[in-house]
Amino acid sequence: MGLIYLDTCIAIYFVQEHPVWGGHIALTFAETGFGRFAISPLTKMECLVGPLKRGDPMLRSDFVEFFERLTPVDMPEPVYLDAAALAARFGLRTPDALHLACAQHHRCEALWTNDDRLAQASHGLARNML
Repeated sequence: MGLIYLDTCIAIYFVQEHPVWGGHIALTFAETGFGRFAISPLTKMECLVGPLKRGDPMLRSDFVEFFERLTPVDMPEPVYLDAAALAARFGLRTPDALHLACAQHHRCEALWTNDDRLAQASHGLARNML
């Protein structure tokens, strides 16, 4: 079994206990095992913007604890070059193209998201989990 790359939205819904999707994601994480999930520095950055902007140290801490349960993956230069091609070909926003390129670079089994455009551009790698 390979790694499952998490799009930022999935991490945010879980940590912030989204009223509609948080429970579903928590159950899926528990069934799958946290060790199978991967996040990049981009995911961490995007997750931390909200707590830092609001000055919410508890939420920031919740995210940091969550990150420690997951497998970190790096984003070397080839990820950025592949992301440029994905953005140009599919009209993806830069962060979305980077997430997809990172998941592809690390040969992840899947990329979990809530973004149908990302799912369409990935040719089956990205799955809208919600």
